[in-house]
Amino acid sequence: MGASDEPSLRSGGCMMRAAVIAERGLPPVLQDFPEPQAREGATLIKVDTAGLGGWDVLGAYRLGVQFPCVIRGEGVGHAPDGRRVYFGERSVAPFGAWAERTLVPTEEVWDVPDDVDDALAITMGIAGTGALLPLEQARIQPGETVLILGATGTLGQLALQLARILGAGRVVGAARDAAALERLRARGLADAVVALGGTDDAVALKAVAGEGFDVVLDGVCGAPMLAALKATRWGARILTVGTGGGREVKLDIADLLFRTLSCVGTGQRSASDREATWRRLLRMAHEHRITFDHVGYRFDQMPDAWASQVAGPHAKITASLKA
Repeated sequence: MGASDEPSLRSGGCMMRAAVIAERGLPPVLQDFPEPQAREGATLIKVDTAGLGGWDVLGAYRLGVQFPCVIRGEGVGHAPDGRRVYFGERSVAPFGAWAERTLVPTEEVWDVPDDVDDALAITMGIAGTGALLPLEQARIQPGETVLILGATGTLGQLALQLARILGAGRVVGAARDAAALERLRARGLADAVVALGGTDDAVALKAVAGEGFDVVLDGVCGAPMLAALKATRWGARILTVGTGGGREVKLDIADLLFRTLSCVGTGQRSASDREATWRRLLRMAHEHRITFDHVGYRFDQMPDAWASQVAGPHAKITASLKA
């Protein structure tokens, strides 16, 4: 634990319920944990709803994490002045969304409009901005064909719809779960779907790509990204935003000629830029009736929520802490 975090953890003496990871490699456990204390530049938040995503699991045991710590997550709660607010997964260490109270840098605390429910506010935070920003960077032209890799996840579900909103003429979803993909196609979120993990993913993608994909939003990297690259046309833009399929790839530079590959880190933008994007997404969600799968838990069901996220839920997971 860093010296800068000791005052928040040790002062006050009051305890709260929290989902705590005691040390690297251990699953989170619901237990008592010291409450955060007020500090300059940060806002104390009483948590109403906590969100959970793939990064919360992948990042829970990364180097630099201080233990014990609360599951980070994002969430919606109330500030001391009564404002209903959204906060991202940037709580002051060792605190996080999966606790009765958390402490968040004030610039990361954003007022939630009255007509936006907790699940929508949370889903359009990390997942929503992670889909919209790279798709906007791709500068989709009217009628272009867009492939979403990792389409069954929350980010992927949003990206399928956002690509069409941004002008795509045809949208294709690809992932490993054939049943989950078929549900997306049946709902009209994708014009075609490709189940990955077969004998030749590149051939399967080419079969639905027409003259080739113009844009690929890659949420997985690894072998799926290489297969998708082979199914693109000249001038294609490939935006990589995730690494669930592997961080290392063996790239033949001939496959990249006349195409553009970018690794997009959406979280590196300023808080004000991310908030503006989040607010645009909230408006787009209402205007275009954007949908996503969602599973809500009670806070005391945290072990089930965590296990579901580890297994890959194809839905946004939240937990209610409301009395």
